[in-house]
Amino acid sequence: KNKTKNRPYNSAAHTFFMANPEHMEMQQNIENYRTMAGVEALQLVDLEARPHLESYSAGVKHYEADDFELAIKYFEQALREYFSEDTECRALCEGPQRFEEYEYLGYKAGLYEAIADHYMQVLVCQHECVRELATRPGRLSPIENFLPLHYDYLQFAYYRVGEYVKALECAKAYLLLHPDDEDVLDNVDYYESLLDDSSDPASIEAREDLAMFVKRHKMESELIKSAAEGLGFSYTEPVRAKREEEMVPSGVNVEGAEVHGLSMGKKSSPKIDRDLREGGPLLYENITFVYNSEQLNGTQRVLLDNVLSEEQCRELHSVASGIMLVGDGYRGKTSPHTPNEKFEGATVLKALKFGYEGRVPLKSARLFYDISEKARKIVESYFMLNSTLYFSYTHMVCRTALSGQQDRRTDLSHPIHADNCLLDPEANECWKEPPAYTFRDYSALLYMNDDFEGGEFIFTEMDAKTVTASIKPKCGRMISFSSGGENPHGVKSSDKEGERTWKVGDAMWRENNWERIQADEVIAILDREQQGKHELNINPKDEL
Repeated sequence: KNKTKNRPYNSAAHTFFMANPEHMEMQQNIENYRTMAGVEALQLVDLEARPHLESYSAGVKHYEADDFELAIKYFEQALREYFSEDTECRALCEGPQRFEEYEYLGYKAGLYEAIADHYMQVLVCQHECVRELATRPGRLSPIENFLPLHYDYLQFAYYRVGEYVKALECAKAYLLLHPDDEDVLDNVDYYESLLDDSSDPASIEAREDLAMFVKRHKMESELIKSAAEGLGFSYTEPVRAKREEEMVPSGVNVEGAEVHGLSMGKKSSPKIDRDLREGGPLLYENITFVYNSEQLNGTQRVLLDNVLSEEQCRELHSVASGIMLVGDGYRGKTSPHTPNEKFEGATVLKALKFGYEGRVPLKSARLFYDISEKARKIVESYFMLNSTLYFSYTHMVCRTALSGQQDRRTDLSHPIHADNCLLDPEANECWKEPPAYTFRDYSALLYMNDDFEGGEFIFTEMDAKTVTASIKPKCGRMISFSSGGENPHGVKSSDKEGERTWKVGDAMWRENNWERIQADEVIAILDREQQGKHELNINPKDEL
């Protein structure tokens, strides 16, 4: 009875979370549901799931587990469902349409123009189905290269199970959309060499399902392009050429293979859109290098010690007591990340204003600003960036484990997330779209204490479960990393009440934000005032 009663609520929560993976409160609710007696993972059903996307995701999981028989089963099922949903999507376009660019109140087209106009709007709607079917519920962006990826996965999976004719058909199908892909071209040659004498390679053509689809799509593209010029509307083609960094490597993956032309490797990890470099100078004498990206099992990561001295940690603790506000930065929410901890925070601008007004020592408020600048310079230098980083957000944070709520905790102090995209562990994607802070490039965390248990900072894989590195906080320790899906991270909870974690967090990007500009202006005023005091400090003897 309880299971039946709970299931609709669990499924509704799960459905919401699938579309809003950044929603940390719902993430916590899902974990609570999973740990409830009698509630199994199978009960968490996405009520808005689209069959072809679910089958595709299942195919990817089996592929990555090297279970190629099941991978083939699900990818083939995904294709059948895709083409079925494509037919339905196109049928739904047969109705009234509107181009946003048109001024309909002043529309004066004749009968034949109106017919042509309506037909092209229906055609555009149908042509857009390829984008619609590649977009997960709740997302704005489609999965890049979605339909061709089915054939890319299948060509390799069929090869691994010894179905060389089918592997060749899928590889040739993939080349219909990406004819210059060198890996797949090499694979075609290799698959042809594996065929027995009774098979003629020239007679094996690309899969008919995709061949028909591509033929229709290209004809529609030409029609829409011609009509756009004549009818005066703008249009962006939904199928773009692939970007290499977003692709699954298409080469055959064989342990120890020594065959010419075979490209090793399967699915690559997420990449960021800039040259990856690190190991630049740390700029300051006392800073100790601890671990680089390779040692932290990731990309664009670094761990440093002694960025702050013990004395500076104590001074920041002291100033924090005068400026911290419960829920600061989270619209006043006392416990924005977990109900088991209290959150307090303060921005660098608030600290400087309090210092200027004499409510906290100005020297200590200035230290908060100065260490954030120090962190920025270190990040720019260590990652060898060829452009200046600016601040998106600078925050001093204290998390306190609440009394009576620490026994048998299973949640995290800060759930696994990425800083500039919406982490979607189920889809193994990170969607770079609002409400994520898509403009952020690098992040840095600087710890101020270690007198607590737990609270380790962790990096994970895209599944938000597999921990790749765990870092114990301590005074002066700084963690910095690029802000994208290549670096999912979170914070483990403390298991003792009253434990407090203090840190300063910086998020950096390519433009300055208004609060940092104001903080810079306060510093400039303070510098001018200090300079004025020095100028007025006249030796009395000089006046004689």
